[in-house]
Amino acid sequence: MSIETMYQALGIDQAVYDFGQEVLSGLEGRFAEIDQRAEYNQAKVLAAMGENRVSAPCFAQTTGYGYNDMGRDVLEKVYASAFHTQAALVRPQITCGTHALAVALSANLRPGDELLSPVGAPYDTLEEVIGIRPSRGSLAEFGVTYRQADLLPDGSFDYEAIRRAINSRTRLITIQRSKGYATRPSFSVEQIGELIAFCKSVKPDVLCMVDNCYGEFVETIEPSDVGADMTVGSLIKNPGGGLAATGGYICGTADCVENCAYRLSAPGLGQEVGANLGQLPAMFQGFFLAPTVVAGALKGAVFAANVYERLGFSCVPNGQEPRYDIIQSVILGAPERMTAFCAGIQAAAPVDSFATPVPWAMPGYDSDVIMAAGAFVQGSSIELSADGPMREPYAVYFQGGLTWYHAKTGILMSVQKLHERGLIQLPRREGE
Repeated sequence: MSIETMYQALGIDQAVYDFGQEVLSGLEGRFAEIDQRAEYNQAKVLAAMGENRVSAPCFAQTTGYGYNDMGRDVLEKVYASAFHTQAALVRPQITCGTHALAVALSANLRPGDELLSPVGAPYDTLEEVIGIRPSRGSLAEFGVTYRQADLLPDGSFDYEAIRRAINSRTRLITIQRSKGYATRPSFSVEQIGELIAFCKSVKPDVLCMVDNCYGEFVETIEPSDVGADMTVGSLIKNPGGGLAATGGYICGTADCVENCAYRLSAPGLGQEVGANLGQLPAMFQGFFLAPTVVAGALKGAVFAANVYERLGFSCVPNGQEPRYDIIQSVILGAPERMTAFCAGIQAAAPVDSFATPVPWAMPGYDSDVIMAAGAFVQGSSIELSADGPMREPYAVYFQGGLTWYHAKTGILMSVQKLHERGLIQLPRREGE
């Protein structure tokens, strides 16, 4: 049976498959670059695991208080080694990326301090954490104020506005690496390093935290390599490799991480408590697999950008630009196109492929959100998924795929659904 026949069995027409193959034929060089970075990052993770003597006893389950949990402690040393930081907090008790960021912020800010975002508005779910949108337990309720410096129209940093915003009360600067539900470019680690250096030149004792979600292992260096005091992320995104069932991480200075541990558990307890509940084998193995899983997701993102640009849609980043995270935004311009795109991603899922994505009032967001995610781990966005808020400019955010081939199938299926509903026209092939 031919590969074309297999795709047809999945519901993808020959014309859609041929269009995808035509786009793919020009991407060999980009894919080779992605593989080279994955090889480097795989070696980095392997070195960190060897240096910290990972062994079979590290996988033993603990319950209750979790005192003397060797595997938990070794995993945190592995993360610290891989991210080149003094310490790390890596726990299944951290429920998601927003939780990890909330822990890092609330642990290192005190009443009277001010938080600054030099990259414009934060991701939707952080608005309630900060108190931009009032919410119980927000930083604002505890007397922490917030200020932001918007990006320039071209998406670059407004250094003069940042200089003016930093003042005697500025304690912590939060930098979001990925675009979130915005159409601005994501930032490279080099750009983040330049921003951190500038902020510390204005106020040397200011803390810099980077929301690293969707960015781990995309480049060969991380924000912690360029001066970040804390680098924060979620294990159901890149570093969990699709195997971690839950969890988050905070890598950084010993002082910052210790503060985070006391906030996550309780004063006086810190990192000494927290049972692993049998999650360690998946957390270790997921981290080991993460560089190659991220490489597959990056190939899918590059493929998606090139496919949808050929179909006439704007993409951020575009098909030729460097990649700094795994997210590919496609500006579809209409709600029915968003619905069709997500229907295609869902139909290509290994889990719940029969489900139909519909917009809903998702907690933490100020508008209805549509999500397609037939994942083995609920909400895992290193797995094939797509989502977006149902508002102008009706942009969908595609990410993940545990393998490149699954990402490819998802993109082809999204094109198929748009084509079936008469929402796009496939480009004519040469000679037609």
